[in-house]
Amino acid sequence: MDNLFGDLRLGHLRLAPRGTRRRTRATAFQAAAFRAAAEYTGRWGWAVAVDALAGPGGPRPDGPPADGRPASAVLLRTGRAFDVLDVPEQAGLQALVRLERMGTQVGPVLAPPTGRLQFLVAAGAARRLPELLYRMGWDDAALDLTCHGEGSHVAAPPTVLDGFGPVRWLRRPTRDNAGCPPEARLLLGTLAYACHRSRERSSEPAWLAS
Repeated sequence: MDNLFGDLRLGHLRLAPRGTRRRTRATAFQAAAFRAAAEYTGRWGWAVAVDALAGPGGPRPDGPPADGRPASAVLLRTGRAFDVLDVPEQAGLQALVRLERMGTQVGPVLAPPTGRLQFLVAAGAARRLPELLYRMGWDDAALDLTCHGEGSHVAAPPTVLDGFGPVRWLRRPTRDNAGCPPEARLLLGTLAYACHRSRERSSEPAWLAS
């Protein structure tokens, strides 16, 4: 060992101290986070906040998104360019298949590692959600369906949620869907039905559900 407190040399291998490796990973994340933020703002016109001090295993932002506490975060502000319909993952997958089979345009879809799916829809959906559910006859149903609107935010790649894993895009933003996400009413009926059926199945006796 050339330097007990510095780099360790083992043959042709050069091992940096553990603290150096942690700093390198944090620096790499920050670079990736700023690249992603530049794409989200410059290419799609979205409002983005980056936790510049965070890295894997590092500090967490003071205002975590609804889908978990990130160890490192790129946060998309909702209520401006879009709102976000938030549903359980299984119900969301079933609804997504049905919507695409019907030819319904679906916007970007986020998949946080917390068992949820998040559908980007036109801004204003959170404010109108009770009215929309009422018109569709779902206002009295107990649905695990929420909407993030003004004053909220959701985590986007390359965010890593501490203890869960990375956030990913299930349907990536494109030129067609990022700047003009679909109206919530076009997706809401199918999402509400899928959430309702998923809740019904989970409440059935095991022998009947199988």
